[in-house]
Amino acid sequence: MKPTLVILAAGMGSRYGGLKQVDPIGPSGETILDYSVYDAIRAGFGKVVFVIRRDIEKDFRELFIDRFRKHIEIEWVFQETGNLPDGFTAPEGRSKPWGTGHAVLMAAGKVNEPFAVINADDFYGYDAFKTLCDYFNTQEASLSNNYAMVAYELQNTLSDFGTVSRGVCLADDNGWLLSVTERTQIERIGETIVYREPQGNEILLEDKTQVSMNFWGFTPGFFQHLEEQFINFLKSNNGNLRSEFYIPSVVDNLIKNGQEKVRVLSNSGQWFGITYREDKPLVIININELIKSGAYPASLWKS
Repeated sequence: MKPTLVILAAGMGSRYGGLKQVDPIGPSGETILDYSVYDAIRAGFGKVVFVIRRDIEKDFRELFIDRFRKHIEIEWVFQETGNLPDGFTAPEGRSKPWGTGHAVLMAAGKVNEPFAVINADDFYGYDAFKTLCDYFNTQEASLSNNYAMVAYELQNTLSDFGTVSRGVCLADDNGWLLSVTERTQIERIGETIVYREPQGNEILLEDKTQVSMNFWGFTPGFFQHLEEQFINFLKSNNGNLRSEFYIPSVVDNLIKNGQEKVRVLSNSGQWFGITYREDKPLVIININELIKSGAYPASLWKS
């Protein structure tokens, strides 16, 4: 059974100043989403499920859905603030959805096979998709309590134009994830990389620290974990207008409770993304360099 790719594309892009999911960066008008779907098809994925907002459905249908359907099965679901488990309602004044964990939960009815999760605005590279797809075909991955994460070196995931959020990972000597902690204020200052705690303290991070870029591999049983933890999250945070339910927090809880294991898959491929509008020119340069090297055609969907 071919795995499914779940793409989280409901973000507002507030720091970027617009819908970066639909912003062209390739020579023939391709977006980062185009390259992700193209790489997923080449790697062996059999379906793509988009998680979007209802108000951008028209743009998605016009720009992506019909085009991608010529090459791979496509589904889409909506992440909405009020889409909550029975017995819960969004607090008055809550305008944004509940984070990446909530987004993945929206795809539960569309996924019945092993699946990957990625961000819509990150370029992960073909090697990452192939690495995870190959892992899904191993005997280890067939065990119900084994997940996976494609890891990148922190030094290769920063922006020159502001802070970024990363899941900082700790793995044991056998390559199993011990913990993943979401850090939301990471940046390079001079020759060092730091993150700022809510109290303002600066904590040093090593360049080669393994981080999660939200490239995960799960089995369908993960949806039950998500729902259980989301209910607990809502009980504690339902009145908080800014709280978010993150995938790394869910995974971290599962590991610490001994419920699941997560294999850390090292990846030597190139990652880049658009967090701020100023990041876009560098992404365009990187794409053109990959095209020159023969990694991608100048037009992804010409055939």
